[in-house]
Amino acid sequence: MAAAAVQLTAPIQFIKGVGPARSKALEQLGIETVEDLLYYFPRRHLDRTLITACRDLNKGSTVTIVGEVKSCGIKTFKRGKLFQVLLEDATGYITLTWFNGVKYIQNSVKTGDYLAVHGKVEYYRGFQIVHPEFDKLEDDAERLSTGSVIPLYPLNQTLRKASLEHRSLRRFIRDIQSKINIIDDFYSDKFRNTHGIIDRKEALTAIHFAEDVDQLKAAINRLKFDEHFFLQLGVATKKNNIDKIGTNPLPKTGDYAKAIYSQLDFDLTSAQKKVIQEIANDIKKPVMMNRLLQGDVGSGKTIVAILTVALAVDNAVQVAVMAPTEILAEQHFLVFKKFMDEAQIPTALLVGNLNANDRQKVLRGLKNGKIKVVIGTHALIQQDVEFQKLGLVIVDEQHRFGVLQRGDLVNKGQNPHFLAMTATPIPRTLSITYYGDMDLSIIDELPKDRIPVTTTVVQPERLNKVYDFVKEEIKAGRQCMIVYPLVEESEKSDLAAAVETHEYLSDKVFPDLQVGLMHGRMKREEKDAVMNSFIKNEINILIATTVIEVGIDVPNTTVMIIEHAERFGLTQLHQLRGRVGRSDKKSYCILVERNITENSAQRLKIMESTNDGFKIADEDLKLRGPGVFFGIQQSGFFKFKIADLLTDGKIIRAACKAAFEIISDDPKLEKPENLAIKQHFNQHYHHVLKGSNIG
Repeated sequence: MAAAAVQLTAPIQFIKGVGPARSKALEQLGIETVEDLLYYFPRRHLDRTLITACRDLNKGSTVTIVGEVKSCGIKTFKRGKLFQVLLEDATGYITLTWFNGVKYIQNSVKTGDYLAVHGKVEYYRGFQIVHPEFDKLEDDAERLSTGSVIPLYPLNQTLRKASLEHRSLRRFIRDIQSKINIIDDFYSDKFRNTHGIIDRKEALTAIHFAEDVDQLKAAINRLKFDEHFFLQLGVATKKNNIDKIGTNPLPKTGDYAKAIYSQLDFDLTSAQKKVIQEIANDIKKPVMMNRLLQGDVGSGKTIVAILTVALAVDNAVQVAVMAPTEILAEQHFLVFKKFMDEAQIPTALLVGNLNANDRQKVLRGLKNGKIKVVIGTHALIQQDVEFQKLGLVIVDEQHRFGVLQRGDLVNKGQNPHFLAMTATPIPRTLSITYYGDMDLSIIDELPKDRIPVTTTVVQPERLNKVYDFVKEEIKAGRQCMIVYPLVEESEKSDLAAAVETHEYLSDKVFPDLQVGLMHGRMKREEKDAVMNSFIKNEINILIATTVIEVGIDVPNTTVMIIEHAERFGLTQLHQLRGRVGRSDKKSYCILVERNITENSAQRLKIMESTNDGFKIADEDLKLRGPGVFFGIQQSGFFKFKIADLLTDGKIIRAACKAAFEIISDDPKLEKPENLAIKQHFNQHYHHVLKGSNIG
């Protein structure tokens, strides 16, 4: 008698052998249906044909070894503890060593365990692998009884407690696949042939039970393509909708723009001119501009924004510029106002700590149209802020704002043109995915007089020499910044460290110089006073927390010292370094490394080796992943099951092209061959578009 057919939507607890306890453990991972379990992909695969025997090991080679743990334990040495495992196969031994996460490894690995380990072979008193990847196999027979490609699943304590290991998961998935009659594909035969991808059912079988590596590669390619394609489908739909939003065209280049341009005492770079032309072409159209301006630190985005503002005001509309912090908003205001005053454009600042009278004046000026340009923080999106005619919104460092915050500001006008700016160079794969609904402008050259900043990593014992160097720079009329990290867990102690350092350097190291202090807990008036003194060179050395990360522009500053540099991510270090090197004077960034780890040493080495923000962004993405890179871990950004933004460049480009072509041809996916794609998107991916279904 044939086994009863299983539907993809069937609850997981009715699979033979799962039961209530195991289904509860699986549900904690979001696995509630048969389909969910089929999409619980192995985190990696063990290719038995590529397993290396211990007798065949060579120094420097990257290998996969399977063997039994003969002994293991913690060893103490001068700098701390390590955990070592002696792994044996039928031909010999190898030592596995962990310096970090010793307690976790100790709890995970026991004598008698069978491990599949992967890593680079080194030689120190015999062959060893340091910090190998590893997976526990139930026993040695497991690898012998399976095919040549063995799936190894993500396992946690919850699954292990419910006796859900690699073998049991494989058994349940095998049982499901034998009972499912139909796994429909949402792509047509023509679509699959055009894009060189295999059938969905074939892919879902091979990802778990590939007969060989080629079949596995085809399955991975198909399933990665799916994730990228449906995400890009959302992006393409969003862009298609934005491209149709009608608005007031701003075609006039008038007296304001000409007045500001004629006052410039420097030449715009070719890249700046190109970007300004792209923006001008956009705002001339009767559809809403939605453009991202991307440029490395010091590339001159601000003057592009100022000229864009003038172009908009020439067309009798108001402009709102939103920055993520008060200090950056205030810095922008000072720079913008200087140019706006020259062109006689009324400009105001709106931040959270304005007094009631000043705030009311700004609100009245915006409502009656007398104030043409306002620069502020999220204070701009408060309910009582009304514009007479908002025609352009500029958001700086837009990834620091939530999507809804940006939308609230745009909604204060009748579909105003929108320009986002970022000094965070964005890797190509991320810009396609995260900003794919926007047109992209890149300022990819620095002003001609800029000299690359020299970056050096130092240990604390060399600080006296560093301070002597600072004295020489100040003697030559230059200035210095010293930055302390501020992280939530140790906010008080880090703030205290900055305050104590200020006292120590003022009294002991630089008694004849003016040493200032600035941090986020100071009142606005206090910060303004310190910043103004620093701009005027009344303060020689400014000690600050990371409130100065973006936007501070004091060209006379030639030395940046970053304390506890190991605590910062690469992008943040690059932003901080961007506070120097903003003139024709030679500048220096000194990274003080106090607690060395393998990861921090790698980051600081990258900082020493390049000033290229795009290279740094790529490396930062590799080290930290896209969620941390953009600060979007909690923002509902799409989480991939198998796709990888770091390595899938070719697949992303193919999926992007396919998605944009299909939306261009059939925006609402109403053609018969696209109905299944539409249904799958609306079932599984519509949250990417904040809950909007296609069609």
